[in-house]
Amino acid sequence: MSEKNPNTVAIRALPEHVGEEVSIAGWLFNRRSKGKIHFLQFRDGSGKVQAIMGKGDVSEELFERCAHLPYESSVIVTGTVAADERAPSGVELKASGIEVLQEPTSEYPISKTSDIGPDFLLRHRHLWLRQSKQHAILRVRDAVITAIRNFFGERDFVCVDAPIFTPNACEGTTNLFEVEYFDEKAYLTQSGQLYMEAAAMAFGKAYCFGPTFRAEKSKTRRHLTEFWMVEPEVAFADLDDIMDLAEEFVSSIIQYVLEHRRAELDVLERDTSLLEKVAAPFPRISYSEAVSILNEKGIDFEEGGDFGAPDETALSEHFESPVLVHRYPSAVKAFYMKRDPEDENYALCVDMLAPEGVGEIIGGGQREDNLEVLEAGIDKHGLPREAFEWYMDLRRYGTVPHAGFGLGIERTVAWICGTEHVRECIPFPRMLHRIYP
Repeated sequence: MSEKNPNTVAIRALPEHVGEEVSIAGWLFNRRSKGKIHFLQFRDGSGKVQAIMGKGDVSEELFERCAHLPYESSVIVTGTVAADERAPSGVELKASGIEVLQEPTSEYPISKTSDIGPDFLLRHRHLWLRQSKQHAILRVRDAVITAIRNFFGERDFVCVDAPIFTPNACEGTTNLFEVEYFDEKAYLTQSGQLYMEAAAMAFGKAYCFGPTFRAEKSKTRRHLTEFWMVEPEVAFADLDDIMDLAEEFVSSIIQYVLEHRRAELDVLERDTSLLEKVAAPFPRISYSEAVSILNEKGIDFEEGGDFGAPDETALSEHFESPVLVHRYPSAVKAFYMKRDPEDENYALCVDMLAPEGVGEIIGGGQREDNLEVLEAGIDKHGLPREAFEWYMDLRRYGTVPHAGFGLGIERTVAWICGTEHVRECIPFPRMLHRIYP
């Protein structure tokens, strides 16, 4: 087993070591030769760098070996860091030695000349992650996650993990994965919201962050069967409070990514001009106003129904920033949504639609805090009351107005990256007909 040189540094840190001899540990992703010089490009996960190897700088055997070194060979490269204004990172490496840890035994499946499509790439997702754009998307995702943790940590929210196995569903079991749980049925969670309501009654402000599951037989570019959501819940809060929080939250995420992942957005050739304009407050329109906008656009939408993906796309294209659509018909919303006291045909709920045709990234609202109304809602939806006794306890013991929302990570990352399909915004996507690798 090889040991790295104590002077091994990350590629992203090479500009701090100009003039020094260092080592990098990584993989070969490209090479070309010109006369007695090899131009070898390496990556280590933190960045990329070109190493220049002259025939007289290394042994004849190593020089010849590097002329045919297969892509994705794992190596430790030693050399002197030199400034180079033409290089993307501002430096290159004058190689004086390369230790080859492993050479691939066959041609790398994802090569530049291969005629490969989405199915091939998804079947080789474990390798596709190494490609520049996929790598950049997941680094943006990492920044989004960091921004989320920072935002809630700075505002005294407590992270409370919600269970993945649940005895009941938030909105019925039609779109849930049912599993055997010893001698009873359980479901993979579709949301941690109900549990966050309990957490909010204990801590005041809480959030959960984890995987959620939907068994919808959908193959659209916006759907996954397993995706990640962050769900804050706040006690003593109403619809306006939670809309304020959502605006501040999304603005904070965008600003963090623009500050910390500019290089990755450049790799993705993302036009950031609209992202740079994202700042609270966002436009707020009622459901009825949204219906009017759709009709003005020539979309025949009848008030009273829920918006589908094409409707959300049309609405989001109408605004340059995220837009908050509030007070949907109560008939299309879940039993736990509080009705608008000014018109009980509508619920105190909100969706945030991201611009550029992205559509919904946040759904939430104010929760029903009256026990009798909640019980009636459970009965009306035909849900088993015994499964919700613990949930109704929250209204029996110290009930207060409270509100929250859920933000989908993959849709948010897709918007920020300008990516067409959410399947590229999660490391290993799970879809209707895909559970490999």
